[in-house]
Amino acid sequence: MPEDGAQGVADVLAAGAELVALRPLLATLDARHDGALDRELATTAVALARWHGNHPRCAHCGEPTVPTSGGWVRRCEAEERDHYPRTDPAIIVAVTDADDRLLVAHASTFSAGRYSHLAGYVEPGESFEQAVHREVAEEVGLAVADIEYVGSQPWPFPASVMVGFRATAVSLALSPDGVEITDALWVTRAELDAATEAGRMVLPPAGSIARSLLEQWRQGAAADVGAA
Repeated sequence: MPEDGAQGVADVLAAGAELVALRPLLATLDARHDGALDRELATTAVALARWHGNHPRCAHCGEPTVPTSGGWVRRCEAEERDHYPRTDPAIIVAVTDADDRLLVAHASTFSAGRYSHLAGYVEPGESFEQAVHREVAEEVGLAVADIEYVGSQPWPFPASVMVGFRATAVSLALSPDGVEITDALWVTRAELDAATEAGRMVLPPAGSIARSLLEQWRQGAAADVGAA
């Protein structure tokens, strides 16, 4: 990785390349026969580039750091200390009820009409399963059971890995917290299809683990979404 990242980008653009945001690109890559490999390369590049841009100095002494080991390490030469990229785990959970309805929610950060599963960062000292219980309880006031790991996906927005689960609701009454979640509802497959066809609801983008969890429920499939 060049030390002058801005100049490196300028050189690439001058050669005729085009800058494209990763989120909309995921759907395109997902449709390719080699899309899984492309997604891995693209997410790795975005995650590393963002990390380099956000960590120009040593977090311990404040002196400048320099990229080494092909960009996988930043070296503080003042303290001879190596810094490595961090990844923050977050859970995402597809919650269903006894009638196999799916819980979908609108987060305060979402664009109008967009709905997805509940998700959140894992806090220090938590297991993934504990994070599922806490996030669901905090965001919509539900208790869940039968938590099952499904798969994971690198998510460099900014530096996460999404760990996907399924869970069954113990209660049904929804109480969105009004801060992170502004709306939440139970939907059947027919209701979800009608809402999306009418433009009242926008689904997670193709290529995301959120969309894969949703499609797995939608199709009634038991296949593992893996690194969707």
